[in-house]
Amino acid sequence: MLDRRNFLKSALSGAALVGGSSLLASCNNAQQQTAVPQETKIKGIPYKDSAMLNLSLQEGVAPGENLNDKLDFMEKLGFVGIEPGGGDLAKRVDEFKKALNGRSIKVSAICAGFKGFILSTQPEVRKQCMDTMKEIIAAAGELGSVGVIIVPAFNHQTPVMPHTQETRDFLCEQFNEMGTYAAEHGTTVIFEPLNRKEAFYLRLVADAASLCRDINNPGVRCMGDFWHMSWEETSDMGAFLSAGEYLQHVHIASLKRRSMPGEDGDADNYVDGFKGLKALGYNKYISFECGCQSEDRATAITKAVELIKKQWEEA
Repeated sequence: MLDRRNFLKSALSGAALVGGSSLLASCNNAQQQTAVPQETKIKGIPYKDSAMLNLSLQEGVAPGENLNDKLDFMEKLGFVGIEPGGGDLAKRVDEFKKALNGRSIKVSAICAGFKGFILSTQPEVRKQCMDTMKEIIAAAGELGSVGVIIVPAFNHQTPVMPHTQETRDFLCEQFNEMGTYAAEHGTTVIFEPLNRKEAFYLRLVADAASLCRDINNPGVRCMGDFWHMSWEETSDMGAFLSAGEYLQHVHIASLKRRSMPGEDGDADNYVDGFKGLKALGYNKYISFECGCQSEDRATAITKAVELIKKQWEEA
């Protein structure tokens, strides 16, 4: 049986060989190409010098009794970002500013925390989503975050608008308003595609990127999550390339149990996706959103960092 994931990777590679850098140019829209030596090209796709591995931990993933304990641990392992939840973030701005002062760690993205959902059929629920998102966005801007992650609707959220063109148009209108507010505060709102068991409405990175393109607002961007991508994408590299300039954030976890990277053994191979990130010159954050099978979380995270660094170099 033909392996669709490998087939797409082969097809993508072939297209890149024929088209040279045109493939990357189309994915990056109007971004300028960076001249790189021939030896940095993989399968005909040039890597950009701007690509960097910037690791982040969600606040709840990091071990420690308090925020400073968590940050101390993260600094020792070379993490440069922390991803807080959005709930009550406005009340914690001063706490984060004080804890991060003088450290090499910054706030990466903000993980959700809003109430309601934007595709509800009930106006009061939509308003709750917009109002709470704006509160989180303002706090994110104060903290210098790259953006606030949002899912248009989870499967369990009902009653929900139907999957029609009219709904998509409405979603674009709402996110244009949200994105304008985010841009005014120096940050963004970030579409997160999820797997079909969690959110059928938006599943593919390319779909999220197409929304960003159509909205055409600097405050609206998208992300990829290796765990969700393992369910839905035929190629991790292709998924990231499809996002192009709109890619603002990345989540990582083990690919079978959504645990610590490496805890699912050989299944946890991120090289293909890292190739796409390097081709894009991605230099934002790759943030751990995962559980942990081991009772020794600190050791598990240390091993995960070693694995990711090794595979980044292999990519």
